[in-house]
Amino acid sequence: MLHIPTEIAAEFLNNIYAHSMWEIAGLLGILFLLLRLKHIKSKKKASNIPPEVQPEPEEPEEPEEAGPDVMPIGIKDRLQTGLSRTRHAFTGRIFALFEENTAIDETTMEEMEEILITSDVGMKTTMALTDTIFKKGKGLSGPGKVYELMKDEIRSFLKPGQIILPDQKPFVIMVVGVNGVGKTTTIGKLATLFSAEGKQVLLGAADTFRSAAAEQLEIWAKRSGAEIVMHRENSDPAAVAFDSVEAGIKRGADVVIIDTAGRLHTKVNLMEELKKIRRSIAKRLSGAPHEVLLVIDATTGQNAISQARQFHDGVGVTSIALTKLDGTAKGGIVIGISNEIGIPISYIGVGEGAKDLQPFDPDAFVDALF
Repeated sequence: MLHIPTEIAAEFLNNIYAHSMWEIAGLLGILFLLLRLKHIKSKKKASNIPPEVQPEPEEPEEPEEAGPDVMPIGIKDRLQTGLSRTRHAFTGRIFALFEENTAIDETTMEEMEEILITSDVGMKTTMALTDTIFKKGKGLSGPGKVYELMKDEIRSFLKPGQIILPDQKPFVIMVVGVNGVGKTTTIGKLATLFSAEGKQVLLGAADTFRSAAAEQLEIWAKRSGAEIVMHRENSDPAAVAFDSVEAGIKRGADVVIIDTAGRLHTKVNLMEELKKIRRSIAKRLSGAPHEVLLVIDATTGQNAISQARQFHDGVGVTSIALTKLDGTAKGGIVIGISNEIGIPISYIGVGEGAKDLQPFDPDAFVDALF
């Protein structure tokens, strides 16, 4: 047996013991750090609650509306914002023309003509407007006086025609316009406006040729709380219109709004199809439709005037809804259409929201434009 001296064995054991203690201490230190990191991580994770779990903030209260003779709070702001592009291109250039106190003369009138024409006011309306301003304002100088004169003259060109529902029920509105102008969306927004007034609204999906047109109108019906009459795709549009008026009478609806096709995939002429729909409506309810509303995209410029003439000749348009004014710098088309066609403008669209379809107010429009 190997004999190890007592002194050497004791020193050996002391070395092992000391070494093991350091190793244990190191392991304990590492373990402590790991536990500490895990604690911090879990605490941080708990503080980062996912958005879907966090309570939603309370929505701000809607501002109170003003009295009946005052525009509701926010309407003017939306109108001014929607017309910002036109204001910059139209009145901004006119202000620059007269900012140096330049008087109204033949030279400034020529430059004003260019501004008006490029803002889609139209040649006929531009000449009438500049001739009147030249005669009444000759000798005036400075943007302020010119502005006031222009505002007065432009107001005289504008023809408002807000749709007011009478006591007679149902009031039937036939909505026409080419595809892509926002016709179905405008109907949905109208339904929202009428429903907000406490009116019972029924929508007729007579655009049976465009794929998903009825489904789109159905979505708006649900949003606005309106009822809807639908047939299968490619059904006879006149039959849908007839059934819509029939349903409106039986259900006691205040207003029936009928969507129509803006383009046909058949050889049938569009205007002839619209005339057929109109006859079908009148067959069920004498005197209807009470309103033929033409929806026009403001971004189409002078083509909008051509559209208005064609639809008016075909089905007798009684009022116009001009959409997408917020998407163009040529909002002068409002002045041109109102003056040249002579059909009242009932609504203008200055944004995507339901409240951005506004009853047309000439004074508010001119104030927002300038």
